[in-house]
Amino acid sequence: MPPIKKNQALTRLGEAIRNMRKAEGLSQEELALRSDINRSYMGSVERGEVNVSVLTLNKLLGVLKRKPSELFKAAGL
Repeated sequence: MPPIKKNQALTRLGEAIRNMRKAEGLSQEELALRSDINRSYMGSVERGEVNVSVLTLNKLLGVLKRKPSELFKAAGL
């Protein structure tokens, strides 16, 4: 598999988070609220526009009841 450019990796990560959120039946706003992050920032994460921190990923994954390995596998990373 060829190396993934940074923006492609962030896009894939955001898509994986969005898919997990939808699988849990959560709105973007509800996930942001439960994760204690700004809803606008949450949208940026899902669109792959920001390099989300490990701490923020940890918050999101806690709400989504997922492991980091599941997220990275779903993102193809």
